[in-house]
Amino acid sequence: MFSDAGIVGFDLSEAEDPSVPWLLENFSRRLGVAPGPDPGAADELAHLLAAYFEGEPIRFDQRIRFDWRLVDGFARSALQAVCDIPWGETMSYGEVAVAAGSPGAARAVGTACRLTPLSVIVPVHRVIRSDGTPGHYGAHPERKRFLLDLEREAGSRS
Repeated sequence: MFSDAGIVGFDLSEAEDPSVPWLLENFSRRLGVAPGPDPGAADELAHLLAAYFEGEPIRFDQRIRFDWRLVDGFARSALQAVCDIPWGETMSYGEVAVAAGSPGAARAVGTACRLTPLSVIVPVHRVIRSDGTPGHYGAHPERKRFLLDLEREAGSRS
């Protein structure tokens, strides 16, 4: 979902049809406005996602504009810090809390990652537990493992 300021929300859901009502209703409710069609708005994002899933180290926030209006306070600081984690690398929730300016706020980082409206393009999958295990990715830890493996394997081919 895009605004004039940039991408507001992105969700890789299980739905094969991205126009399913519940997907749009969530963003509409949070924004207070129903999204209208904007042909071509996602073309650059689609191109970048295809390159990412082919193993190209894409930093989405440097290639497309983000509209952070659905995230504020520490959650926004945490997610912006997550954007700085390099391709193929990880940081613990505690390390992200420090980078975001609030040491000791590891649990709040976890909440920000879980609730991000910009899944995948804000690489919350790169945030792991302090013991080095991946942890969850919402209700889909297999997706987190897939994304970590994708980046690790693509990096080892370079």
